[in-house]
Order: sequence, then structure tokens, then C-alpha cells
Amino acid sequence: MEKFERSWRIMKASWDLLRQDKEILLFPVLSGLSLFLILLSFAVPVIALGGVEPVHRIVRHNGAVGNLVVLFAFYLINYFVILFFNTAIVACATIRMRGGNPTVGDGLHAASTRLFEIAGWAVVSASVGMLLRTIEERSRLVGRIVAGLLGMAWGITSYLVIPILVNERKGPMEAFQESARLLKKTWGEELIGGYSFGLVFFVLSMPAVALVYGGVASGSGIPSLAFFTLAVFYLVSLAVVQAALQGIFQAALYQYARKGEAPRGFERDVLNEAVTPRSFG
Repeated sequence: MEKFERSWRIMKASWDLLRQDKEILLFPVLSGLSLFLILLSFAVPVIALGGVEPVHRIVRHNGAVGNLVVLFAFYLINYFVILFFNTAIVACATIRMRGGNPTVGDGLHAASTRLFEIAGWAVVSASVGMLLRTIEERSRLVGRIVAGLLGMAWGITSYLVIPILVNERKGPMEAFQESARLLKKTWGEELIGGYSFGLVFFVLSMPAVALVYGGVASGSGIPSLAFFTLAVFYLVSLAVVQAALQGIFQAALYQYARKGEAPRGFERDVLNEAVTPRSFG
């Protein structure tokens, strides 16, 4: 409950900034549309080849190395798109926290001038993603546990990379090292996340479950389609807002870690507890 309450307070503070710059919501939308087009570009060849079975034959023919190359390319492109628009979100949030009035153009310009750094970090992120996937597939139970723990550690340690790329223009590995250093300097060793937007948004997604249930209960036809359409629209809207709030909070946490000052609207104690030492007691 403490984690949920802390997450809620963080989300509210991020929401207050988002209300001042609603155009930030455009970036997650553009990111989602781009990812859909990328998925479509990989799916079209499957359809053109006549379905899944011909693709399986090609996969067997290419061997493990060829398939890994294709999978890595898919990971890399997706990470680049996500990171590009996340950079735009963080850039706009940073401008607002410094007293400015950001525009969509400001966010896109900031991301565009950091293409090299974003591409480098995308390569690193895709490599880590592939590694975690390989570990998970080696042993289903143990692999999932190990991959989950490593993924959590990676997510926390690299949490400030994007704000560092925005504010300090460091290279990808230098930004990662600086992210780890800032986090350890501010919050200490053995870090864990003291908040979870996912937990809050899981609770907020419950109306969508009710809509799906309503669609099933109504049978078939227009009422059922209406229920399911509303559920999808609601979940997509939640995902867009969550992505925007995450980027805003990254910018706030970076400012607190770098300057020791809580941005306007954010409470110092909440930021101080957002990342906490792991307890083994």
C-alpha cells in the first residue's frame, strides 16, 4: 500500500505538469503508430510468402545466426523508435521544469539533434534485450527468474540515461555509467524501485475489464462490438498517458539526483523514496 500511495503521488505530480503541456501526449501516440508500422513491415513478407509455414522453412534454412540477425534488427528498430520519442518527452518536461513553455517542435528538435546518441543507446538496449531473452529461453523457470532480476536491475540502473542524453549530451555508455553513479550517489547501493506506475495503471485498467465483461454478456452484434471498442480505446489511452507520465518523472528524478532540488510540483520526500535501498531483513 505504501508503494501504491507513493506511486499515486508521483503520478499526480507528473499529471499536473502534463496538463500544462498536453502536446506531450502526441509523442507516445507517434511512437505507437511507428511501432505498429514496423510490425506491419515485418508481417507483410510473411503474408506475401503465403503464411507461417514457408517462413518456418526459411528460418530453418537460414540457421541460428541468420535468425538472430533478423531478430536483433527488429529489436533495434523498435528500441530506436521508443527511445527517440521518449527523448522528446523528457526534453519537453525538462523545458517546463526550467520555467519554459515547450512545444512539439522543441521535443522533436531535441531528439533529432541526439540521433547518434539515441542510436548508440538503442544498440546497447537491444543487445541487453536479446541477452535477457536468451537467458529466459534457456530454462523456462530459472531463466525467467534470472532474466526478471537482471531486467529489474538493468531498468533501475539505466533509468536516468535518457535525461542525461537530453541534458548532458554524453555518449550511450558514458550516460549509462553516469546514470548508475547518480543513482548510487543519491540513494545508495542495492537499489530497488520504490514506486510502480504499472501498479497504479493496473488498477486504473479495471474499467476495461468491466467493458470486456459487458461485451461478452451482451452477446454478439453492435452492442458487443461497442463494448470491446470502448475497452480497446480506454486501454490505448491509458498506455499513452502512462508513457507520457513516465518520461516526465524521469526528467524530475534526474533533476533531483543532479541538483538535489525537487522540481516544482514534486515532493522531495516522494522523490527521495522513489528509489530505495534493498532490504534483506
